[in-house]
Amino acid sequence: MRKLQFLLKDVRALKINGSVHVELSGLSIDSRKVKTQGAFIAIKGTSTDGHLYIDQAIQNGAVAIICESIPDNLKSEVTYVVVENAAAVAGIMASAWYDEPSRHMKVIGVTGTNGKTTTTTLLFDMFKSLGNVAGLISTVEVRIDTDVLPATHTTPDPMSLQEILSKMRQRDCTVVFMEVSSHAIDQSRIAGIVFVGGIFTNISHDHLDYHKTFANYIEAKKKFFDHLPSDAFAIVNIDDKRGEVMVQNTFARVRRFALKRIADYQAKLLDDTVMGLHLEVDDVELFTQISGEFNAYNLLAAYACAMELGIGKQEALVALSQLKGAEGRFEAIKDPVSQVTFIVDYAHTPDALEKVIATANKMKSKGARIIVVVGCGGDRDKTKRPVMGKIALQGEGLAIFTADNPRSENAEDIIEDMKANLMSEDLKRLLTIPDRKVAIQTAKQIARPNDIVIVAGKGHEKYQEINGVKHPFDDKDVIKKLIEP
Repeated sequence: MRKLQFLLKDVRALKINGSVHVELSGLSIDSRKVKTQGAFIAIKGTSTDGHLYIDQAIQNGAVAIICESIPDNLKSEVTYVVVENAAAVAGIMASAWYDEPSRHMKVIGVTGTNGKTTTTTLLFDMFKSLGNVAGLISTVEVRIDTDVLPATHTTPDPMSLQEILSKMRQRDCTVVFMEVSSHAIDQSRIAGIVFVGGIFTNISHDHLDYHKTFANYIEAKKKFFDHLPSDAFAIVNIDDKRGEVMVQNTFARVRRFALKRIADYQAKLLDDTVMGLHLEVDDVELFTQISGEFNAYNLLAAYACAMELGIGKQEALVALSQLKGAEGRFEAIKDPVSQVTFIVDYAHTPDALEKVIATANKMKSKGARIIVVVGCGGDRDKTKRPVMGKIALQGEGLAIFTADNPRSENAEDIIEDMKANLMSEDLKRLLTIPDRKVAIQTAKQIARPNDIVIVAGKGHEKYQEINGVKHPFDDKDVIKKLIEP
């Protein structure tokens, strides 16, 4: 039990009706999950407004309501607290409920369009290999030292997030690496977390279905760095032209990394093959098991973060050389019989897809082709569909347009959107197969020895969402069964 007064110690209340000395059994942002003697925080979300469910929360036992506008019919036995931003207050109160777990660990947030999962995973694996008890909050999974929990969102809701951080503290985690999505920043899901550092990977067009404009998307990312404290560090990729924009107003100590410009942390790409990268990092040669120029940036970001956290240069580079990438991120599977290489990647933005194809083109042998199997998600930013369709057919390769997660949309309609910018010459190199499994099978059938088949868009995902139902589906599993002897 906690007193409401204690949970409000860092909250600016606009109005309080009732006693703040009431004892609470718990907090909830879901009226259905409110328990007797609990508090309900009414958040105005993108799809519904929590204020509509205040009465239901009280019926379920709520004795305190935190809201942005006070209801017309007040219950005398209930305390009402009016705040400016209920979503932010949820994080702050949840942090207080769990005794502010982020203050007892070093929490580093990684934001950007692409590279968040790989960078956080590299850092987690590196620090684990160096003997640290670490935590990971990523799109793929939540890891508390050796325990693995499934991930439901890139960044969980504020209540779940503070609970996860509390469990990490209980397990004596000293450092936590977490993905910070633009949605989470905009919706104040990370409120109440004290970050010792932030990393910016890159930014390109994505999530415009939510942010509406690219400027809004950039501003959401920038807001994360604007709120870093003065004793934190901000590591930014200045090969991305928005890298400097991110830290224009930060109070944090700024550190820059780059492959193509002079920076605090620099690397030179010496070679890039399916077997891995050969880099020169701060004048030291490094061989890694991870491929792709885009991963050179992720490795460099991880190296910079390790250095800022006090890891020695040689120690950090040796640890990085032994790491593997995140699941479903440029993950190569070779058919020993046909010599066809399949590359599974989460690339679901134009920028990511272009980088994956460019990397594969550099790696392919003379005369080999690139075959791209790709779709676009339903109920998401439609503006990127024709762009991705055009990118998939750049060069002289082949493409198969298929379903990604169509959600409530028709897969055939999404494919038509992807074809909008294609010329008649492009269409000669295109197949459209809505069934994703059949599309992958077809790619194998038409592939010639040494061809590279890129299966893009879903990466680590183990499901395909169709009409609100998540059906079991794993790109890697489909490929492995195709090449089984």
